[in-house]
Amino acid sequence: MSEAISEADLGVTPPSAYDSRARLTLGGACWSLFEGARNPYVILITIYIFMPYVAQTVVGDPVKGQEVISQWSQYSGWAVMATAPFLGASIDKLGPRKIWLALLVVLMVPLMASLWFSKADHTGLSVTQTLMITTAVGILFTWSEVLHNSLLVRAAGLSAAHKASGLALALGNFFGLAALAFTAWAFALPGLPETVSWGWLPHAPLFGLERALHQPERVVVLLAAGVFAIGSLPFFLFTPDAPRTGVPVFAALRSGASDLLTMVKTVGHYRHAAIFLAARMFYVDGMTAILIYSGVYATGVMKWRSLELLFFGITLSVLAVLGGFVGRWLDDGLGPKRAVQIEIGMSLLGIIALLGMGPNQILYFWHWDSAAHPHLWAGPFFRTLPEWVFLMIGFSNAVFITAHYASSRTLLTRLTPPDQTGAFFGVYALSGTATSWLGPFLVNQGTRIFKTQQGGFATVTLLLFLGFVGLLFVRGGDRADAGRRSA
Repeated sequence: MSEAISEADLGVTPPSAYDSRARLTLGGACWSLFEGARNPYVILITIYIFMPYVAQTVVGDPVKGQEVISQWSQYSGWAVMATAPFLGASIDKLGPRKIWLALLVVLMVPLMASLWFSKADHTGLSVTQTLMITTAVGILFTWSEVLHNSLLVRAAGLSAAHKASGLALALGNFFGLAALAFTAWAFALPGLPETVSWGWLPHAPLFGLERALHQPERVVVLLAAGVFAIGSLPFFLFTPDAPRTGVPVFAALRSGASDLLTMVKTVGHYRHAAIFLAARMFYVDGMTAILIYSGVYATGVMKWRSLELLFFGITLSVLAVLGGFVGRWLDDGLGPKRAVQIEIGMSLLGIIALLGMGPNQILYFWHWDSAAHPHLWAGPFFRTLPEWVFLMIGFSNAVFITAHYASSRTLLTRLTPPDQTGAFFGVYALSGTATSWLGPFLVNQGTRIFKTQQGGFATVTLLLFLGFVGLLFVRGGDRADAGRRSA
């Protein structure tokens, strides 16, 4: 069986392989830096700034924008489903990967930068061309993740793989947060009437960018492309590559397909682990959809500008770090299965609460007349109570969605036999891509049928509910199971 997607490749090194004295090498640190440099694309373009701008301004209607964006996200999901599992299962037989990663970077960077020409007056890229580019980058992004993850152990060594994996997560959060903060300081806040007395801000957006042309929203694509291009260079210079295998590409892919089938059959022999992996496919798609479309949803439903979305992203990125600790506390106190159920349940409550929000509405039943109530503060954003309630719901989602990633991984270790963890974590990784189209599909259908963003977002509750129900049939993963594995 291929070892292409082993638990170590995923950053899930067995406890026996941990060595607290192991030092992270330069190659391992550069491996982590690559992941950090890639993260601003997700934060700036996919979630908080550029795609909400496309929905609100380029498409011109946030409801139609959510519909067409989710439609194109389906295409990306289908392509990933058809290719990423086979690439992952074949990876070790392909030999050197840096040449393939270099090709992906060379393709991704100019594609990201070209989104600068997606203009509100449609004199540049059309909506279709814009979404074709973001779809292509999304596919290339996933392929780069598979190739990059497969080099973790070679970059850091087995004993320090967990350190490189943790550093990559930290750098991803840091780069995303730094990119948002810089965008706010350099482009979004300068020149606003409410901030003219803030001496620490530039007097106007840097580089002469014009708000009337929506250049502060569009410039984030150049920022993301530049960070990725520069941040990836140390990886190619200092991270060791896999050795040559002599296996032709198509032969490696054929062999990988066979190994993939073997992995799935192995997992099928362990009922409760298989049920968990099936349930996870639903709830992870739902949580991913909440993250991906939260910016588009907020810009249409709450009428937030790029400024509000920037600080929404900054605060959620900070609080997402807390989610890792919450997951660990719930795992220790209740066991990982109960932890995942709580995390799904809180995310489900969060999205139900979001559906009842609006600029003049709080949780369905409380009408809020902004004209009759003074602003909560004199700042340039989040000045009304509905905005703060929406923000608090977002905080809760950020914490519990992040926590579920940690708890889900822990739960799988409680359900698998020690000698089969590689196969199980291989299918665990593949299950995250096999149905990545499902969330966008449901959001697209709901938005198209109900003609509202709430109608599209409401379909995500189905995925979370199915995942929650699936976990009810899983045996094992309780606190009492900490010292054993169950089949």
